[in-house]
Amino acid sequence: MRNDSRDYKSLLQEADHHYLWHPFTQMKQWMEEEPVIIESGEGAVLRDVDGREYLDANSSIWTNLHGHRHPKITQAIKDQLDRIAHSSFLGLSNVPAIELAKKLSTLTGLPRVFYSDDGSTAMEVALKMALQYWQHRGQPPRTKFVAFTEAYHGDTLGAVSVGGIELFHRVFRPLTFEVTRVARVSELPDDGDVAAVCVEPLIQGAAGMRLWPPGMLRELRAWCDQSGALLIADEVMTGFGRTGTMFACEQEGVVPDLMALAKGLTGGYLPLAATMATEEIFNAFLGEYAEFKTFFHGHSYTGNQLGCAAALANLQVFEDEHTLENLNSKIQNLKSHLVAIPSETRQCGFIGAVELGPYPIEEQMGIKVCRAMRKRGVLTRPIGNVIVIMPPYCISAEQLGRIFDVLAESIRQVVGCS
Repeated sequence: MRNDSRDYKSLLQEADHHYLWHPFTQMKQWMEEEPVIIESGEGAVLRDVDGREYLDANSSIWTNLHGHRHPKITQAIKDQLDRIAHSSFLGLSNVPAIELAKKLSTLTGLPRVFYSDDGSTAMEVALKMALQYWQHRGQPPRTKFVAFTEAYHGDTLGAVSVGGIELFHRVFRPLTFEVTRVARVSELPDDGDVAAVCVEPLIQGAAGMRLWPPGMLRELRAWCDQSGALLIADEVMTGFGRTGTMFACEQEGVVPDLMALAKGLTGGYLPLAATMATEEIFNAFLGEYAEFKTFFHGHSYTGNQLGCAAALANLQVFEDEHTLENLNSKIQNLKSHLVAIPSETRQCGFIGAVELGPYPIEEQMGIKVCRAMRKRGVLTRPIGNVIVIMPPYCISAEQLGRIFDVLAESIRQVVGCS
């Protein structure tokens, strides 16, 4: 911490309020508050510019897996920097991108990898691949996409089109394409023009951690097989151990046709995403140059070496530290804390959610509880009236207990005086 930390912090706060525009944030309200400005972190702990410590109870928006400053991931990025940070993936390849693709193919059972930058772009790629696939198959009528109510797949326009949260998406509807929206598998359309169905397997994140009924994913896979539609699994949040298995689809024995990966792919270090595809989809894009079957989509930082090096190290940590095996006891510990909360709770693997109650969203009850938690040294972010507890896998039993003690105290403070 700097000796002049108070002056330094004031300068940073002034610059933040003067220059920045934060995501999913009402900036009028933001500029009336004193922001927490993070300067460093280690393990499950974040530190602000005053040196105050906070437990990272939502893994920095569901991205960080093994903790901040994990030595193996940090070293892998440093080693890659000594070689090269980035070179184009258009007309070139690189070592870490190739090695990562091989590992991801083995883990997912899907042989082809298309890199992009984040979860939204990974879904964008999947949607465009699905549409173009059917054109190459000589079935241009298959242009319809099906998605579920309260779905969230990202903020680019294709992802917004298949998104179903009105608060986030309604203002952009004039820019989006039409989507058939259903609440359950039994409502899926009985026709042959569906290109693909999008789903967040096992649990819908931005819907408030809403759980799907057991067997729903298997049922959806069977419907896609029967109708011929492609199945797109959005594993951006659920991938890399969050539900207790490496990927949520594993729990119902489902292999999708396309899978979107991001968030935990690099262990929460760098922006990197991947869209996994079957060989059948890939083969549909093969042809002579003049046929123009090429997938005309790409990003300047596609296959970025630093991101791929971080992702390789992340996957190595899973092996070296037996992360999935050790996670089982932490999932049970999370469950024991959730059942002690006198509110509606939901859990899927190492994802916990506490529903405060049917308060009007304008009352900001979730925000108020999270502010109270912040004052007690715990950081998380609500989804409406739902408090999400999704810490890094490295969190100790004592730290997890502290999170729930703070949560209970904060709920009593806010709800008790509302």
